[in-house]
Amino acid sequence: MLTTSSDQPARLYYEANSFRVIRTGRFVPCAVTGEPIALEALRYWSVEHQEPYASCEIATRRLTGQA
Repeated sequence: MLTTSSDQPARLYYEANSFRVIRTGRFVPCAVTGEPIALEALRYWSVEHQEPYASCEIATRRLTGQA
């Protein structure tokens, strides 16, 4: 079966104010919930842990050790 980049998650390198695409794709999975996050909607991530988060609440829980 032929897959396209939209079928696979992107691989990103997270920086302080942006991210770099390492492998193309249309989404990344939230590190906590697994929920797909469209790249154009991605707003929350950890540079230290190199993880994306679906919302500020999820990011806060993860980074405070509550997730």
